Formats: sequence, C-alpha cells, structure tokens
Amino acid sequence: MSSTDIAIKFETLNKHYGSYHALVDINLEVARGEKIVVCGPSGSGKSTLIRCVNGLEPHQSGKLTVDGILLDDSKTAVRDIRDHVGMCFQHFNLFPHLSVLDNCTLSPICTHKIPKAEAEATAMEFLTKVRMDQHAHKYPSQLSGGQQQRVAIARSLCMKPDIMLFDEPTSALDPESISEVLDVMSDLAKGGMTMMCVTHEMGFARKVADRIVFMDAGEIVEIADPESFFTNPQHQRSRKFLDQVINH
Repeated sequence: MSSTDIAIKFETLNKHYGSYHALVDINLEVARGEKIVVCGPSGSGKSTLIRCVNGLEPHQSGKLTVDGILLDDSKTAVRDIRDHVGMCFQHFNLFPHLSVLDNCTLSPICTHKIPKAEAEATAMEFLTKVRMDQHAHKYPSQLSGGQQQRVAIARSLCMKPDIMLFDEPTSALDPESISEVLDVMSDLAKGGMTMMCVTHEMGFARKVADRIVFMDAGEIVEIADPESFFTNPQHQRSRKFLDQVINH
C-alpha cells in the first residue's frame, strides 16, 4: 500500500496513564475508504486507540500519521488533523440551547468562516442524509436519544471530514434507537467514508467492517476480515470474547 493510500498509520504507538500502559506497541494501517471495527473487552484500550487519532489523547512514543499529517505535540498538527477527522461519541454533546440546525452550523461558521447561508444549506443536506431534516428547528431536549445521535453524526459531517471515528455511538441507546443509528452508519460506509468504529454491535461489525481489530489489555491481539474473525478466531482471547458477546 502506498503512503497516499493510507488514511491512518500507527507505528509502535504507546500510551501511558501514569504507570498504566494503556496502548502497547500498536502497529496498524487503515486504508482510505476502509471500514475498521475495533472490538474487545472493557478496558482493552479501544476508545483510547481512536481518541489518539484526533489528538484527544496524546501518545508517549511511536508515530501516528493521519491523512498524511504526523501527529506530534504541536497545536498546529492537532488542529490540521481535526479539520480532516470527525468524531461521534457515546454521548451526543449537542448544545441544549441551540436548535438542531444551529448545532450543525456552529463549527463551519465559527471555525471555517463559512457564510451562514452556505453552512445552513450544507447542514440541511447532511440532516437529510441522516433522516433528521424534518427536525432542523427543534432543540435536543425534544428529540429521542437515537435522533440526537443522528444529529451528532450530521454535525460531524458538516465539517466535511475525510475520516470518521465512532466511539461506542450506540451504547447509551435503546434497541430501536440503536437500529436507527446503525442504519445511518451503514449508509456512510456504503458511501466510501474511511471509518474507525468502537462498538459491541457484532451484527453491524460483521456486515459493515472490512477488517476487525480485536484488542485486549492494550494490545492488538488479532486483525482479520469479519468472516474469518467470527467463524475461525485465531486466539484464545478472541474466542473467549466472542463466546461471551454472542452466547450471553
């Protein structure tokens, strides 16, 4: 794979919280347009891994290159990377005092200096994409959890990222809302967006992912295509995890 085909590259990346070694010698390349699902038991380093990608968590050693930009300690690198990378969290983090439309236009107007009319047109385009255009003038408190998460996805898309990160975006939702959000994410995947997603939704992972990255104790234990991972996992830790999430 040439360097221009690589969206994200981890090279012997290590992350510590004091004496706790949260990420251990991570080596991983994510191709442009690839859909990666990161899974593993709680505390395995999944969220820390993707939070490193946009500089929310600094790493202590190794290299991380995102969209051709080397992520170092400089504020410039972090700012440049965040211009290319969108992120959707477990909790929606919408501004409660702003309408859906204003939530989506705030960053384009304030950060990228996009004219208001253009920002609103873009926001409506992406709200339509996530099937929330009819709710553009409502406030977050008037929406269900699934609707708020779809707005959060649209808000990220309004910055026109090359890469989307999802950190357990459905874990705080009820079953009906989970389905709504996963449908939107599946549509994004079909559209060719480069995605890294931390999730426990194994049905989604099997259907959408190009590769599964399984983590445990801060290490990447196994990388495989979905069919191989679910039918013939190579490591005891992978087999134990799948047994727990599928059979319980």
